[in-house]
Parts: sequence; C-alpha cells; structure tokens
Amino acid sequence: MSDDDRDIDIESDEGDDSDSRQRHSNNTQYYSQAEKRAHHNALERKRRDHIKDSFSSLRDSVPVLQGEKVASRAQILKKAAEYIQFMRRKNSSHQQDIDDLKRQNSLLESQIRALEKAKITGNFAAETCEVTKSEGVAMPGYNDTESESSDSETSRTVRQSKKLKVGSLHH
Repeated sequence: MSDDDRDIDIESDEGDDSDSRQRHSNNTQYYSQAEKRAHHNALERKRRDHIKDSFSSLRDSVPVLQGEKVASRAQILKKAAEYIQFMRRKNSSHQQDIDDLKRQNSLLESQIRALEKAKITGNFAAETCEVTKSEGVAMPGYNDTESESSDSETSRTVRQSKKLKVGSLHH
C-alpha cells in the first residue's frame, strides 16, 4: 500500500464514530507527517550509529589499526581484508606443520612398534634395518653395501631435516 493509499484510508476512516476509531487506533496508530519523519530520522540515526560502532569494532580488531583513532571506512575495510588474508595464510601454514608432525609421529610410532617387535623376536639388526630402509630413514652406523654413498647422503639429509624440525619446535 503506497502513502497515497494510506492517506485515502485515513481520510475515509475519519467519518467513523469514536468507538470504532478508538478500536482502530489501538491496532494501528496514525501519525502526522512530522511524527513519521521524526520516527524515520530516529531509525536512520540508530542504523548509522550501529554501522559506526561496527566499523569502530572492526578497526579495533585489526592489529595495524588498533592505535589509530581516525581511519576512513575504506582503510578499515582494506586493512581488515589484508589481515584476514594474512591470518588465512598463517592458519594454512600451521595446518601444514600439524600435518607434517602427524606424519612424523606416525613414522616414529611405526618405528617403535618395529623395534619392540624386533626386541621380542631377537631379530633386532635385520628387522630394524628393513624398517628404516623402507621408510627412508637411515640408522647411524648402518651401511648398505649396494649404495653406500646415496644412503649416507640420505642419512645426512634426513638427520638434518629432523634436526631442523626439532629445532623449530623450540622457537
């Protein structure tokens, strides 16, 4: 219903008796144009205040903007988007680290199981060498006669990467 239609309805209701008008005003109140405008302005002011508060909250949530009292909305949105992208990359990196650590744990657990099995059966040297060879881990002091140089290089690489991984965990 348009404003013109409402005006027509209001005008047509004016001829009713006071009882029906009283009942009608309980359900819907009739406002003058000034009251409607004031109500609309109050709602709009409330909406703008909410947007302003939301931008202030967003500004305070972005570390780069936390100290600043004045920042344009465009700056706030741009810096917030950059911060979100940064945090997504950081989360992805952390997830990769978690996945790598899970793989390492799994490898170490399988090595533990193999060593425990070898300890029980008494085939320590043969079984542990097979386990470490199949998993790409070289044991210190173990030399394979077929490819001694490549195993020693692999051994050095594996030990170095493990040392780096372990070293990075302490930081």
